[in-house]
Amino acid sequence: MSLLSAREKALEVAQRLVVMGPVEVKRFFGGAGLALDDIQFAFVMKGALYLRVDNQTRPKFEAMDALPFTYAGQSQTVRVASYYTLPDEIIDDPDEFLNWVKAAYRAAVDAKRATRRRSK
Repeated sequence: MSLLSAREKALEVAQRLVVMGPVEVKRFFGGAGLALDDIQFAFVMKGALYLRVDNQTRPKFEAMDALPFTYAGQSQTVRVASYYTLPDEIIDDPDEFLNWVKAAYRAAVDAKRATRRRSK
């Protein structure tokens, strides 16, 4: 990824996704989150684009050696298995890029629905 700020990179990604609808770019910790219909499905952090995954899409990411989001916790590195980096070869292919992002959005919608069911 280029040397753009997280917000600039997220805005660039959002522009590529106009066919999905109005993708919002919001502050997200030290980066920028991407959301559609108030559902975050991706974020940019430290120059990398991370997409929401689920049990169906995670193997696809892992097969391409994509890594989960991690950050330094107080005593150890914390691994966030629900967001993985998007491989560069996917970012560079407009059709594949859109397919992977749509899958990430579906995973985020499903996760939100599951959360609502558990809280009832």
